[in-house]
Amino acid sequence: MKALFIKYKAVIKFILTFLVVYIACAVIYKFYLQYSDGLKFYPDYFTNLVGLQTEVLLNSLGYQAELLPHPDEPSLKVMLNGNYLARVVEGCNSISVIILFLSFIVAFSGQLKTTFFFILSGSVLIYVVNLIRIVLLTIGLYHYPEYEDVLHTVIFPAIIYGMVFLLWIFWVNRFSKLNRKHG
Repeated sequence: MKALFIKYKAVIKFILTFLVVYIACAVIYKFYLQYSDGLKFYPDYFTNLVGLQTEVLLNSLGYQAELLPHPDEPSLKVMLNGNYLARVVEGCNSISVIILFLSFIVAFSGQLKTTFFFILSGSVLIYVVNLIRIVLLTIGLYHYPEYEDVLHTVIFPAIIYGMVFLLWIFWVNRFSKLNRKHG
């Protein structure tokens, strides 16, 4: 058993670090959501921010976008040219994806400064790409409503998770301690 532990020490360390960071961040985020009352920023600050930025981007592209609180659930209705097309829910704000990204990078950490700046820049990139993804999804739903399922469940998740995967690959191959040991 000890020989197995020694042989797979790096793998075990990665898994434990990933799980500890992921669970800690997820618990903190859960408390944030639990204590967001939605009075000032409905349904919570980050989801509201993503919704408002979506509205601004859609309007800047020449669409008539409007954001309305959903009466039946904690989300924001995205109206485009008078049509209710999409809703921005908590899962759309990219925080959960950023937590997943961050956990992996910390588990495969490199130098502290490099790790910090990669997490920061990667998180900003994920946030921006997610925002563009929501805008494109809304426009896609407006022009091609018959493709709602494939747009929402296949294409647009592939964009965000594909980008996270590419960031992970770049990190492991370029900056992680693992690469310096074996490179």
